Amino acid sequence: MSQTATAEPLDNPESGMPDLGELPTWDLGDLYPGQDSDALKADLDRMEKASKDFHRSYNGKLADLSGAQLGSAVAQYEEIDETLSRIMSYAHLVYAGDMNDPNVGKFFQGIQERVNGISTHLLFFTLELNRLDDAVLAAKMKSPELAKYAPWLRDIRVFRPHQLSDELERLLHEKYVVGRAAWNRLFDETIAGLRFTIGGREMTCTEALNRLTDRSSERRREAAVEIGRVLDANVRTFALITNTLAKDKEIEDKWRNYPRPTSSRNKSNHVEDEVVDALVTAVKGAYPDLSHRYYALKAKWFGGDTLDYWDRNAPLPDDVDRLIPWTEARGIVLDAYGRFSPELAAVGRRFFDNAWIDAPVRPGKAPGAFAHPTVPSVHPYLLVNYQGKTRDVMTLAHELGHGVHQVLAGRQGHLMADTPLTLAETASVFGEMLTFRSLLDAETDPAAKKIMLASKVEDMLNTVVRQIAFFDFEQRLHTERREGELTAERIGEIWMDVQAESLGPALRFDQGYRTYWAYIPHFIHSPFYVYAYAFGDCLVNSLYAVYQDAADGFAERYLKMLSAGGTLRHQELLAPFGLNASDPAFWDKGLGVIRGFIDELERQDR
Repeated sequence: MSQTATAEPLDNPESGMPDLGELPTWDLGDLYPGQDSDALKADLDRMEKASKDFHRSYNGKLADLSGAQLGSAVAQYEEIDETLSRIMSYAHLVYAGDMNDPNVGKFFQGIQERVNGISTHLLFFTLELNRLDDAVLAAKMKSPELAKYAPWLRDIRVFRPHQLSDELERLLHEKYVVGRAAWNRLFDETIAGLRFTIGGREMTCTEALNRLTDRSSERRREAAVEIGRVLDANVRTFALITNTLAKDKEIEDKWRNYPRPTSSRNKSNHVEDEVVDALVTAVKGAYPDLSHRYYALKAKWFGGDTLDYWDRNAPLPDDVDRLIPWTEARGIVLDAYGRFSPELAAVGRRFFDNAWIDAPVRPGKAPGAFAHPTVPSVHPYLLVNYQGKTRDVMTLAHELGHGVHQVLAGRQGHLMADTPLTLAETASVFGEMLTFRSLLDAETDPAAKKIMLASKVEDMLNTVVRQIAFFDFEQRLHTERREGELTAERIGEIWMDVQAESLGPALRFDQGYRTYWAYIPHFIHSPFYVYAYAFGDCLVNSLYAVYQDAADGFAERYLKMLSAGGTLRHQELLAPFGLNASDPAFWDKGLGVIRGFIDELERQDR
C-alpha cells in the first residue's frame, strides 16, 4: 500500500465505478515513514530495552513507593505504552489498506508478535496496582503526581475482582497473537479475499453490499443472491471462527468469574448491566411501533404488503439517488459541523486538509468504515469506502465525529484519552444528526423532504433496531454455544429468528439470507460491541432535543464533554445536560424521536 499523500480518481468506465472526483488516500508517514524504516526499528528496539528496565525497576516494589514515585512510574508506563500503541496503530492501518497482500500480512503479524513480547514485561504493572489495598492507594493519591492519573486508576481497578494470577495473565497475554488475534486475522483475510460476480464483473464484499442500495430491483436481487451464495460457500470457515471465539470467550469468562457473556463488555464500557438491560428491553419492546410499522409503510410505497430483504435499504421509488462527488460531500459535512460549532468544523477540516482519510474502494481494503485514534502525540485516521451515496455522506459524517472526538480527547494524554464505546458512538451519531438536520432544513421540495426523512428513519433503524437485534443474536449464540458447538445451519436458524422478530412481518426472507450473519466483523473483533450504537443513537436523540430547546451554550458544553475523554463516566458527562441514562424513561425518550419521524411519514402518506 502506498503511504504517500495521493488521490485516486474513480472515473474508469471499464471498472463500473462512478466518477466521484479525486478520492483521498491517507499518508501514514506521520506514524512511520515505511515498514522497513529506521525509525520503526529504532522504536521497537528502544521500547524493548525500556520495558525490561521498567520491569527491573518496579516489579514487586509498588507498595513501597511514595505517591510521587508511583506517579513517576505511571508516567513512564504511559510513555512506553504510547510508543507501542503508535507502532501497532501503524501496523494495523497498513494491514487495513491491503489485507490481500501476503507481505503486508506477514508485516502485521510480525509487529503483533514483537509488540506482544515487549509488552509482556509491562503486564505486571496494572496487576500489581490492583493488588494495592484501597487505603494504601488512597494515601499515595494525595501526591499530585499520582492524583492526575486518578481516572485511569479508577478504571483499571474495576477489573480487580476478575484478575487472575500473574502467571495466568502472562500466559493469556503471550498466547493472544496465536489465539484470538489469529482467528480475527483469518476472518479479515477471508472477507477481503471474497469475490462476487455481479453484473458481469467481480466485486469485493464492500461493492457487493453496496448493490443492495441500487435503484434497480433486479440488480439488488442479483446482488443479494450472489452474496448469499458466496457466504454459503464459505460458511463452514465462518462457523468455525465464530464457534472457536465464542468458546474462547466462555473459557476466559469462567476463569474471570463474569456472570454472563455480556458482563466483560459492560465493565469495559463502564456501564451497569441494568442500564444495558433497560436499553435492550426498551428497543425490543418498540419493534412493532418502529421497524415493523416503517417496513410495512415502505412495502406499501413499493406497491405491496411485503418487502423482499434485498429491498430493505432500497432507494424509495421517487428518489433520484444522485451520486455525490467527494468535494460536495466534504462541503456538506463541514458546513453542518460549522453551523453547530466553528471549532468543531475547524478540527474536522484538518482531516481533509491533511492526508488523514482513506476513501477509495479497492481490492483487499478493509470493508466498512472506522476511525482509528492512533495516539494523542500524532492524530487519528479515517477509513471509509466512499461510493457517492447519501448513506456514504452520512458515514463520512459519522467517522469524522469519531475523529474530532479523538482529537479533542487526546488532550487528556494517552492513558485517559480513551472513551468507553457507549460514549464514543455519541460523537459520531451526533455528527450524523447535524448533517441530516442541515440537509433537511435546506430542502424546500416536500417530496424530497419525505425521501430524506425516510432515509434518516432507515439509518436510525439500522443503528438502533438492527444493532440490538445483532446484540440479541450474539446473546443467543454465546448462550447456546455453552452447551456445545453450533452448526452453520443452527447459527443460521438463530439469525433468521432474530431478523424476523426485529424487522417484522413486512419483510420477506429466503434461504439465501441465512448466512448474512457471516460477514459482520463486530461479532468477531468485538463481541457485544453493537449495543453501543443503539446507546449512542438514543443518547444523541435526547441530547439533540436539549440542543433544540436551549441552544445557547450547548456547543461549549458538548465540546467540553468530548474533551473529557475517559476521565468522566456517563452519569457525570450527561449531568450538565440534565440527562440520566440510568433512568428507564431515558431510552423511551430517545426512541420517541424515531417514532415521531415515522408518525410524520404516515401523516404525509394519508
